[in-house]
Amino acid sequence: MLREIDATGPLDAATFLRSVAEPCAPVILRGLCRTWPARHAGERSAAELCAYLRRFDSGAPAQAFIGPPALAGRYFYGDGPDGFNFARETLDLSEALPRMLAAAADATLPSVYMGSVPVDSQVPGFAEENGLSLLPPAVRPRIWLGNASLVACHYDAYDNIACVVAGRRRFTLYPPDAIGDLYVGRIDHTLAGQPVSLAASAAEGDPRYPRFPAARARALIADLAPGDALFLPKLWWHEVEAADPFNMLVNYWWDGFSTGPDAPYTTMLLAMIAIAERPPAERAAWRAFFDHYVFRPDGHPLAHLPETERGLLGPLRAGNYGRIRAKVMQWLRGG
Repeated sequence: MLREIDATGPLDAATFLRSVAEPCAPVILRGLCRTWPARHAGERSAAELCAYLRRFDSGAPAQAFIGPPALAGRYFYGDGPDGFNFARETLDLSEALPRMLAAAADATLPSVYMGSVPVDSQVPGFAEENGLSLLPPAVRPRIWLGNASLVACHYDAYDNIACVVAGRRRFTLYPPDAIGDLYVGRIDHTLAGQPVSLAASAAEGDPRYPRFPAARARALIADLAPGDALFLPKLWWHEVEAADPFNMLVNYWWDGFSTGPDAPYTTMLLAMIAIAERPPAERAAWRAFFDHYVFRPDGHPLAHLPETERGLLGPLRAGNYGRIRAKVMQWLRGG
């Protein structure tokens, strides 16, 4: 069952981090961005929301997906020259918004979708009028604009708050450990940066993906209206449907529990080249060491020693992060 909370009442940053983010499970935040001026403009009409956005338009270009009408916004792999079923164009808002509005009114026109556009470069000042107090000021938002669309099932390596400004959104969610049942595509040829599930976009019962029904049985559905938001922890798979002819979402990516600049995904890639093709018995041995030192199902690996005698395995924030990192960098350089 997907948890929901009423976010129209008081919700301070410390409570959010402790009760919402730390459990690492999705939570619907009803009404979190209901007071945003952008949400009010979108409630009146798509044209008014576009006029509101033009107040902030910097003229900076961004990449847009352009889909033929038959695609119905289902951007995915295809037989195009770059292996996708859509084209990419570089547009600024003054070019993109009229095309989105035209396509919203006429389904025979190509759909337009601009995703993951940094607010500060595209519409500077927008975040100051439409902001969240739950996150540090350094966490800056991105905008997602366009016609009806279905974004393929993928994951992000950061925690996410997704705020619906205009149009209805449906998130179909799968837990991180469903990865083996999702039949994930390549990590180096992606639609927009992250690998996607091939099975989730296939027709039901596709014989190429016999394990996918096990993932489908675990799916959670989050239906969001304008003003609602979703907290989505890192590594949760999500397919995102924007249901209305014109839609806008604002999201915030950040790592709520980082102790330094190094990303877990980077560590995973390094582990792949160091371990993935070793003999099975050796991989099993390394798994035991990773469990013991990294994942710690039985607690701290040096729990039998006083904290003052744990050396590099003492608290990371006590200087050990930098000491371990220095050793790793030295070894990577061949030292």
